[in-house]
Amino acid sequence: MEVIILLCLFSILSPALAGLLNPTDTITWGGDISRAGYQPTHNMDPSVVGSAQFGQLFKTILPGNYRGNLEQIYSQPLVYTLNDGIQYVFVATTQNNVYKINAKTGVVVSQRNLHIPFLTADLNGCVDINPLVGVTATGVIDPDTDTWYLTAKTYADQTDQLKGVPNGRYYVHAIDVNTLTERPNFPVGLEGMVGRNNPNRMFNGGIHHQRPALLQAGQFIYAGFASHCVQWNFTGWVVGWDKSSGAIVEHFVTEAGPEPNTVPGGGIWMSGGGLASDGQGSMFFATGNGFASQLSGTSVPGRQPPSSLEEAAVHMKINDDGTLTVVDFFMPWEKTQLDGADKDLGTTPLELLPTSTFTCPNVQRMGVVTGKSGKTYVLNLDNLGGYQMGANHLDAIPYVYQNENSVYAGAGVYPLEGGYIYINVIQYQTHVFKFSCDGNGNPVFTKVGDSPDKNAYILGVGHGTVTSLNGQAGTGLVWTSDVEGYNLRIYNAVPVNGLMTLIKSFNIVGVTKFTRPVFGDGRVYIGTVQGALYGFGSPVNLPLSCSSPYNFGTVVINSSSTAMTVQCQATSKTQITSINLAGNPNFVISGLPTLPYTLQAGNNISFQATFSPRQVGPLSSDVLINTTTAAAGFSANTPISLKGIGQSHAPILMVNPNTVSFNGVVTGQEIGGVNSSVLLINQGDAPLTITSIDYSLVSEGGATVAPNSTAAGPRVGPFTFINLPSSIPGNSEITVAVNFNPSTSGNFAAYLTVHSNGGDRILDVVGTSGTYPVALVEFQAADGSGTWIPYSNTTAFTFGSVLEQQTKSLQMRLTNKGDSNAGRLSVTVSKPPFGVAGIIGAVNGVDLAEGTTLAAGESATATLFCSVPKSQVNVDPYNGTAQWTMNTGDPNAGKMFIQFFCNAVSEQVGLLAANGSAIYRYDGCFVENNPGRQLSAQLYGSADNTNDKCITTCAGKGYKYCATQYQVECWGGNSIPVASTLGRDCGYPCAGNGNETCGGNGYFQNGTYMSLFVNPSLPEGAPLPAAGGGGANNPNPPTAVQSVGNWTLNGCITEATAGRALSGKALSSDDMTVEYCVGNCTGYAYAGVEYGRECYCGNIIDATSTSASISDCSMGCAGNSTEVCGAGGRLSLYSNHITLPSTSIAVVVKPAAPPQIGNHIFLGCYTEATTGRALTGAGSADINMTPELCHTSCSSYAYFGVEYGQECYCGNTLASGSIITAIGDCSMTCPGNTTELCGAGNRLEMYYSNQTQTITTAPTTAAASTTTTAPTTTTALTITTPKGPAALATVGSYSYLGCYTEATNGRALVSSFVANDSMTLEYCASQMAQYTYFGVEYGRECYGSNTLAVGCVPALAADCSMTCPGNNTELCGAGNRLQLYSRAATSTSTTPTTLTTISASTNASSSAINTTSSVTIPVSSTSTTPVSFTSTTLVSSTSTTPTSTPTPTGPIIAKIAGYNYLGCWTEATNARTFAAATVAMDNMTVEYCAQLMSKWTYFGVEYGSECYGANAFSAGSILALTSDCNQLCAGNPLEYCGAGNRLNAYQVSNITTYSTSTSVATLSTVASTTAVNTIVVATTGISTTVVSSSTTSTPVSASVNSTSSSVASSTLSVSVKSSTSSLASSTVSASVNTTTSSVASSTSTSVSSTISSIASSTISTSVKSTTNVASSTASPSANSTTSSVASSTASTTVSTSANSTTSSVASSVASSTASISASTSVNSTTSSPVSKTASTSASTSVTTSVISTTSAKASSTASSSTSTSAISMSSSKASSAASSSTSTAVTSTTSSKASSTTSSSTSTTSATPTPTGRIVVQGNTNFTYYRCLVEPTNARALPKLVAAADNMTVPYCLSLAWNYKWVGLEYGRECWAANTLTTGTLNATKESECGMACAGNKTTICGDGNRLTAYHNNVTLTA
Repeated sequence: MEVIILLCLFSILSPALAGLLNPTDTITWGGDISRAGYQPTHNMDPSVVGSAQFGQLFKTILPGNYRGNLEQIYSQPLVYTLNDGIQYVFVATTQNNVYKINAKTGVVVSQRNLHIPFLTADLNGCVDINPLVGVTATGVIDPDTDTWYLTAKTYADQTDQLKGVPNGRYYVHAIDVNTLTERPNFPVGLEGMVGRNNPNRMFNGGIHHQRPALLQAGQFIYAGFASHCVQWNFTGWVVGWDKSSGAIVEHFVTEAGPEPNTVPGGGIWMSGGGLASDGQGSMFFATGNGFASQLSGTSVPGRQPPSSLEEAAVHMKINDDGTLTVVDFFMPWEKTQLDGADKDLGTTPLELLPTSTFTCPNVQRMGVVTGKSGKTYVLNLDNLGGYQMGANHLDAIPYVYQNENSVYAGAGVYPLEGGYIYINVIQYQTHVFKFSCDGNGNPVFTKVGDSPDKNAYILGVGHGTVTSLNGQAGTGLVWTSDVEGYNLRIYNAVPVNGLMTLIKSFNIVGVTKFTRPVFGDGRVYIGTVQGALYGFGSPVNLPLSCSSPYNFGTVVINSSSTAMTVQCQATSKTQITSINLAGNPNFVISGLPTLPYTLQAGNNISFQATFSPRQVGPLSSDVLINTTTAAAGFSANTPISLKGIGQSHAPILMVNPNTVSFNGVVTGQEIGGVNSSVLLINQGDAPLTITSIDYSLVSEGGATVAPNSTAAGPRVGPFTFINLPSSIPGNSEITVAVNFNPSTSGNFAAYLTVHSNGGDRILDVVGTSGTYPVALVEFQAADGSGTWIPYSNTTAFTFGSVLEQQTKSLQMRLTNKGDSNAGRLSVTVSKPPFGVAGIIGAVNGVDLAEGTTLAAGESATATLFCSVPKSQVNVDPYNGTAQWTMNTGDPNAGKMFIQFFCNAVSEQVGLLAANGSAIYRYDGCFVENNPGRQLSAQLYGSADNTNDKCITTCAGKGYKYCATQYQVECWGGNSIPVASTLGRDCGYPCAGNGNETCGGNGYFQNGTYMSLFVNPSLPEGAPLPAAGGGGANNPNPPTAVQSVGNWTLNGCITEATAGRALSGKALSSDDMTVEYCVGNCTGYAYAGVEYGRECYCGNIIDATSTSASISDCSMGCAGNSTEVCGAGGRLSLYSNHITLPSTSIAVVVKPAAPPQIGNHIFLGCYTEATTGRALTGAGSADINMTPELCHTSCSSYAYFGVEYGQECYCGNTLASGSIITAIGDCSMTCPGNTTELCGAGNRLEMYYSNQTQTITTAPTTAAASTTTTAPTTTTALTITTPKGPAALATVGSYSYLGCYTEATNGRALVSSFVANDSMTLEYCASQMAQYTYFGVEYGRECYGSNTLAVGCVPALAADCSMTCPGNNTELCGAGNRLQLYSRAATSTSTTPTTLTTISASTNASSSAINTTSSVTIPVSSTSTTPVSFTSTTLVSSTSTTPTSTPTPTGPIIAKIAGYNYLGCWTEATNARTFAAATVAMDNMTVEYCAQLMSKWTYFGVEYGSECYGANAFSAGSILALTSDCNQLCAGNPLEYCGAGNRLNAYQVSNITTYSTSTSVATLSTVASTTAVNTIVVATTGISTTVVSSSTTSTPVSASVNSTSSSVASSTLSVSVKSSTSSLASSTVSASVNTTTSSVASSTSTSVSSTISSIASSTISTSVKSTTNVASSTASPSANSTTSSVASSTASTTVSTSANSTTSSVASSVASSTASISASTSVNSTTSSPVSKTASTSASTSVTTSVISTTSAKASSTASSSTSTSAISMSSSKASSAASSSTSTAVTSTTSSKASSTTSSSTSTTSATPTPTGRIVVQGNTNFTYYRCLVEPTNARALPKLVAAADNMTVPYCLSLAWNYKWVGLEYGRECWAANTLTTGTLNATKESECGMACAGNKTTICGDGNRLTAYHNNVTLTA
C-alpha cells in the first residue's frame, strides 16, 4: 500500500507524468516539482547497482569549442522518450549549445547553437562559473508539446564584438525536442522589463544570473534570478511566461521597495536547485542575503510578509493569470547577522517532503532548507513562521539542526522505512536524520548516522538524491556527486551502526559542482566541466533470467523460515562457474548443483534459500551467479536479491544514535541554548520498561551523580534531557530532546546508562562552547624577509617589482586568532583570483575555499603569484591588480576585498635617467622598406648586437630614433618610420642576447620589421642641434624661460593642422631668443617660438592646436642656446598678462570658442544641472547658431550657453549640479560658423558677463530712497590649461620640499583648496600663487597656505606615488600624502600714498576656473602690516587670543535630511571612498553636505570642511572606530565632520516621511580683546562670525529654530566686526527661523534704507566688488543672510531674526574675503531671480563698514544701539526682521514680495508628504514604452524638438508627435521626435538614469539630463 501511495504522490507532484510520459524519464530538476529528489521509477536495483556489472557505459565528448574552451554542463541533463520509442538525454551548456544524445549509446544525434556565450571576464572578477556563462539553469520539458524550455545568457551584439556587462542579455527559449528548432513566438528577450511590484527595479541581463531550475505550473513556466557574486544593484526576480505565446505574465522582484534601487539583495539561486510547487497552486523558494533589512529587530507574522524578501523562505500563490502573490514567509531570527557574513539562507532549494511519510498531527506538510550558516530548518508549509515569532524573538518553526559547516546541497529524501533525510555538509560527512513525531505531535529529525567519507574540502558536493526499486522498502540508495575524492558515491539508504554503507563509487574527471545525478531507464547520467557527459548502468543482456527479489516476509529472530526455491533459465548457452552469497549471514542457500554446470538455452537451474534472521529489522543479501557465455554481449554474472524482516517477541532496547554531539556553540548566543535529539527504540513486540538511568560526568560506567530536577526534565551539567520515557510500546520509538545551554565556555560531557527489561544501553552526550572566532588575514612581505603583513582595507598586498618573464609567488595566510575557547572560524565567502585575466592570480581554487574551517590558533594558506610575460626592453612599467573577496564567521571582520598589487618592469638598457629608466623608450615594431629605408643611417652590423649596444651607439650620434633588425643590424635617424605594426611581427632574437628582440620578418613571415626606440626629448625631423642646443649628447641642454616681463610661459603646444597656431604676426631670425620674440609681440595676447629661430604672435590660438608635453619643446634658441625655443611643429607658448584694450582673453589653447562676446567672457565647458537645465531664463534653437547669435538673445542675462550645436540658453544663475568639465567635452561645431564650438550633448559652452553694475538699494516705502554708486573695477577671468615642465625640483618660483603627511587632526594647508580632473603641479602653483606653500594630494586636489599645520611631517618619497591626471609625467601626492612646495614669503613694504593692488581669489571645487577680483586702493602713508589671507574669517595682523572652542553637545547626527548615519569610515585604497562629487567649504556642516550631495546615495564629511558624495563605496574603505572621527565641522563646532583620512558617512534612508520638530540651540560666549568668536547653530547650518577689537567683554548669544523639509536647509554666513575703544558692553544676538512656507508675511511696515558710517581713518575709499564662483556640486543659489557691523567709538547691539526656506534643490554660499590695511567701505551686490549670494567682507586695522545687498524677493531690517552699523541679507521668497534699539539704524532692504517685522522668534515643524515614487508611463494606443536612452555624443538621438512646456506630460508629448516613429521626453519638459534613431543610440543606459519628474505630472518620468524616456510608434506610418 505504501508503494502505491508514493507513486500516486509522485504523479500529483508531476501532473505531466500522468499522461504517456515514460516513468523512467526525468523532465525536470530532481525528478518532480517537489524537488525532494526521491525517484522510485528508474529500475535502480541495489543488487545490480552494487554488482561488478554496473559501471560506465559511455563518455560522450561534446564538440563545442568556443574560443578554445571545453563545454561545461551546469544545467542538469534531462531524459525524455520520444515517439520513436528511443530515450534521449538533452544537454545544454555554458557555450549556449544544446544537444540531443541517445540515452543508451551516448551518440550525439543533433545539436544547435542558440547564441554566443557571455564572458566571465566581464564579471569584475567573479569566476564562480568560468570562463563562459550561457545556459546555467536546468530547463523543463513539457511532454504535452514536446517542448524544452530554458534560458540563455548572451550579448545584445551577436557579432562577437561588443561585450561588457551593460550589453549582457537573457533570452527565454522554447525548443522542439524532436528537431531542436525554436517554437513560434520564441525566443523572448527579458532586457529592460521593470518589476511588476516595484517599477524602480529594471532587469539587466548583464548583472543578473539565472541559476535555479525552471518550474512548469500548467500553462506557465517560471524562472528565478540572482546575481554574479552579489555584485551591482541586483535583485531577486521570478519571471513567468506563457508556454505557448511567450508573453511575460510575471516579473516579480524580491526587493519591492521602498529601499533605493541601488540596494542589492534577495537573490534566488539555491545552488541550481529548482523553484518548488505542491501542484496545487503554490510555489516555494528560498532567497539569499540583502541589505534593505526592513525587519531588523521587529517581530513579523508570516502572513504579513515584508516587501523585501531577503534571507527568506517564501510561499507564493500562483494565480490563474500566472501572476504571483506572496502569502507566507520565514526569515531566520539572526537575519541581520547572516547578511553581514554573506550566509545565505537560500544556498539550497526549499524541498517539499512527501506527505505519505513526513507528517505529524501538528505539522502535516513539511519542507526542508539549509543555508550557509549550516542550520537545517524544517518548516511547516502551512505556516512558515514569519520573523522572530518564537520565544525570546527566536524562530517559530518545528525543528532546526546546526551542522558543522555551510551547506549548499539540497537534502536527500527517503520516504520509506520510517523516513530519512540526508544533509551533505561541506568538508564534513553526510548526516542522516531519522524522522519521527514527538509526544506533542511535532516532527523530530534525529541524527542517526554519517557517511564513512567526508565531503569535498571545496565547493561543492551535490544535492542529495535517493532511488528505490519501484518503492520497495530495503531498496533505497543514496546518490552523492562530489568534486573531490570519489565523484559519484552510492550508499544504502539506511545506515548500520551509525554509518552509511558504500556499495559503489566512481571517479569522474571534472564533475560539476552542486550537480545532481539524473536518471533514465536503469541508467544514471553525470555532466562535467571538462566537455563530457558520462553514462552509467548495467549491460542489458543477462545470461540467466531469474525471478528477483525473493521476499521472505517477517521471521522471528533465531529461527528459520520455510525454504524458497530459486529458479533461473538460461537465455543462451551458459556455463555457471560459481554461486556465492554476498551480504549479512541472515540467509542460507542449499541444494546447489555441482560446479561448473553447463546450461543450454532454455534449460533451468534451481536451488534453495532460507531466511534465518539474527537481528531485527529489514535485512537483505544477494546471490551472485558467475557465468561464462559463448555469445558476446552478455553479463558475466547475474544477481538475485533475498529480503526479509527480522522480528523479536521480547523487548529489545536500542539507542540511536549512541552519541549526541554539540560542536561550535557560541556561549550565550542563543537564549535557552540549542537542542538535539536521540531515539529510544523498542525493537521487540512486547512493551519495554525502563527501570533506571544512571548519570555520570566522568566516563561510561564512571561515578554517578544525581541529576537536578527541572520542569523540562533532569539536568546534568549543561545538559537537560526532555521527554525521557519510563516505558516504550512494542515496535515503537520515543524521541528524547537534549538541550545544551552552558553558561561558560569549555568542553562538557555526560554519560547515561539506560537500564530496561530489553537490555542496557549507553548514551554519550558531548558539547563544546566557546567565544566568537577572530579572523586574521596576512600576506608574505615581498622583500623575502619572512615578515607577514596584516590585511588592511586601505593598503594592497604587494609583490613589489617583478621583472618581465619572471614569476614571484607569495602566500596569504588566514588564522583563527580567537582565544583557546573560540569556535571554529568558517570561510563563508571566498572568491579567489583563480583563472582570471592579468598577471596576478591564485594557483588554485582549493586553498582557503568557501567552507574552510579553522580551530582556534589554526592557520591555512593560499599561494598567489605575479607572473610577468616576456617583453621588449625599455618599455614602461605597468601595474597588475587582482582582488580576493572573502568573508568569514568573525562577526567583526565583515566582508574583505583583499587587493593585490604587482609592478611589472622590463629591463632598461642604453642611456639611463637618474631614476634608472631608459632615456630611449621602446616605440614598437615598425615596417621597414616602406618604401625604402625608414631610418637614414646604418650604424653597424654585428654578431654581438643587442638593443643596449645599438641604443648606446645611436645616442652617441645624437639620433632621435634607433632601431635593431635582422638580429645583427643597428640603424639611426631623426624621422619616425611611416607605419607601425603588431608587436608580434618583431620576433627575431638579438644575436648578442636571445632574450631581447631585434626586428623580425612578420608573424606570418611576409615582411621586414624593425624594433624601434625613441628619445622623446629630441626634435622630430630636425638636424642635429648645435652645441648647447639640446640633444641627448648635450651635457647642458637648454631650459625653458619661465617669464619675461609681463609674459609667462604657458607650456608647449602643437602647430595647427591647417595653418599656424598663432596667425597674427610672424618673423624669424638667427638671433632669436624668447626675449626677442615677446618684444616683437607687444599688443598681442600670445607669443610663441618655434624651430629655434621662428616667432609668432596672436590673440587667439587655432582650434586644431593642442597641448603637448613640455618635453616636446626642447630645441635651443638660435640666439641663445641655453633657452628653449620650441621644436619642430612645437611652440613654446607665452601669454601676456597686461589687459589688452581690445579684448580680454579667456582661453589659452582649446577650444576655438570666442574668448569674449560683448561683455560676456568665456567660462569653459559646463554640464547641465542635476535635475534640469543649467540655465532656465530663456532658450532658443537655430540652425545657424553661433555664440554671437546666442549672445544677441541673452545679452541681458548674466550667463548664456550654447549646446548641441544649435541650442541657446540664458540665465542669471547656474542651477544646482552644473559644473565645469573637461574643455574637450564641448566638441560640437556651430552650424553657423564651423570654426567655433557650440557645446555638445549635455555640455554647454558657457559665458558670463563681467559688466560693471550699479548698486541701487530701493526701499519698499516712499519715505526715503538711497542710491550708492561705486567706481568701476575690472574683473579678469583666467582659465589656465595645466602646463609646465615635468621636472619636480621647481615649479615656477616654488621649490620642492618632499613628500609630507597631512596634519594630525586636519589639513596641513588650510587656507585654500581647489580640485580639478586635469590637475598638474603648474596649475596648483598658479592657483595658490598668493601663498608660501602649496601641495597636491590624491592626484587632483590642490591646497595652499602660508603656514604648515601641526603634525605635517616628511614621509617616504615613495609614498607620493599618484600621477597628476593632467600630466602623467608628474606626481601629485597620494592618499594622505602631499607633494609639498614652498617659496620665500613676500615681504610687504610701506610706500607713501601709492597704489596697491590686492587680489582675493576664490576657486570653485573641481574647477579649472580662477575668479580674481582686483581692487585698486590708495593706501595711507602710515605703516602697514602684511595682508593675511584665509578662507574663513579674516583677522587683522594684530595679536589675538582665541576663546575656547565650543564642545559638541551631543552624539553624531544619526539622521539628517533623509540620510542615516553609517559610522566612521576610512578612505578607500588609493582613492576616495566617495569619488563622484567633491566640495570643500569653510562653513561646512553635516546638513550642508547632505544638501549638496542630495543626488547621491552616500555622502561623507572629512577634515572638518570637505564633503564627498557617490552612489557606492570605493574598494578598500572600511569601518573605523567612531572616536576616529573627531574633527569639528568648520561651520558648526557642535558637530563632527570626520578627521584626517576618516569620513562621517551617511546613506539615503528608507524613511518616507521626514519631519523635524523645533530645536533650539542657545550659545553664549564672551569675547575679549582682539578675540575671534564663532557661533554656529547646528539646526540650520547658520554660521555667525564675530571679529571684535575691544577693551570690553562682549556677551554674544544666538537662538535658532529650524525646520527641515526634503532637502537640508541652506547655509548662511554672518560676519560682524566691531572695533571700539569705549568701556560699554556690546551685545550681539541672532534669532533665526527656518520654515517651509513659500513667502513669509508680516503685519508691520517696511523700513527704509539709510547708510551712515563714522571712521577714524583720514582716507576712505568706497569700492564695489562683484564675485561669481562656480561650484562643482551645487549651484550658487542660496538663501542667506550676511551682516557686518563696524563701530569706532561705542558699543553695538545687533539683533537679527531671519526666515529661510529650503526646497528640493540644494543651495550654497560662496564667500570671498580680503583684509586691507586701510579704512574701506565696500558695497557688494548680486542680483538673480533664483537667489545667488556671493558675500565679500573686508577687515582692516582701523574701521570697516560693509553693506551687502542681494535682491531675491526678500526684506531685512537691522538696528544699532549706537554709532554706525550695517546689516546685509539675501533671501529667496523669505522674510527677516530685527529689533531696533537706539541711536542710528542703518538697514538695507531689497525685497519686493516680502515684509519685515519687529523682533520675533518662532518655531515651525514641517512634515514632508510620503513620496509615492515616479513611474514610467507605458505608452498609449499608438506608442509603446521602449527604454531609457542616452543621448549620443555629437548629435540628438531625436533631432526634432516638438515642444518644450512647463506642463509637459507623457500623454501630451505622444499626442503632439503622433505622426513620428520615435518620441522621447527629456529634462522633464522637452518633447523630441524623429522617424529614426540617430546611430549609436540603440544601446540603452540603466533604466534608473531616467528619473526626472514630468513638469506637468510629478508622479511620472520624463527622461533626465541627457537621457530620453523613449517610445516607439506601433502604427505603420505612411509617407
